Amino acid sequence: MKVDPIIAVNDVQASSAWYQALLSCVSIHGGSEFDVLATSEGEILLCLHKWGEHDHPTLAEAGNPHGNGLILYFRTNEIDDIWAQVKTRSLTIEKEMDLNPNSGKKEFSVRDLDGYYITISEYHEFGR
Repeated sequence: MKVDPIIAVNDVQASSAWYQALLSCVSIHGGSEFDVLATSEGEILLCLHKWGEHDHPTLAEAGNPHGNGLILYFRTNEIDDIWAQVKTRSLTIEKEMDLNPNSGKKEFSVRDLDGYYITISEYHEFGR
């Protein structure tokens, strides 16, 4: 089983470009109402859905808090390259890069264009 997380955004194309630039992922769907972002190997990372389109009850109202109770947590071998992108692009940094005391891996957190909390972590396996 796999999960394909879908987040509601104000501007699908702008958000798609933001994530593609940050994570070096690719769009495999495209469009102004919905996009699917994947790794170069085709593994889906994230789906972007325009607020209020297609009558999904939890994506209906942009006035609701964005991302309350949600952390988008990405594990990568490219953390240093992504961190350099963050610094170059002057993104909203919530947490500077440091070692997570639980995993012992480097990580940092930023906010995306819609205010979602994004954590980028050095790649590790859970429970192994």
